[in-house]
Amino acid sequence: MIIFGTKGYLYQLAILTLVCTQCGNPSAHALRKRVTKFTLFFVPLFPVSTKYSTQCTFCGAESKVSQEQAEQLQAQGAGGPGGGQPYGQPPQQHQQPYRP
Repeated sequence: MIIFGTKGYLYQLAILTLVCTQCGNPSAHALRKRVTKFTLFFVPLFPVSTKYSTQCTFCGAESKVSQEQAEQLQAQGAGGPGGGQPYGQPPQQHQQPYRP
């Protein structure tokens, strides 16, 4: 008896501030990657499909994006051409030395 099937994995790539197409509010959006892998005896072997999406944290609307758009948004969120900070890292602060 051979046991096979698929299993889905969800990766959060970045958190971006975008204007939502559904509610029109500038809010945080989660950039996510969903990968479905073929499994044999509960061991994931190879990816069957990969999909990218953004989800608004204000209204919950989810929008599909292409791989190229996802890479551009991820670069934008990681301090690429559009600026911003990498997700999970504190912003760099330029402080003057304390002088009493």
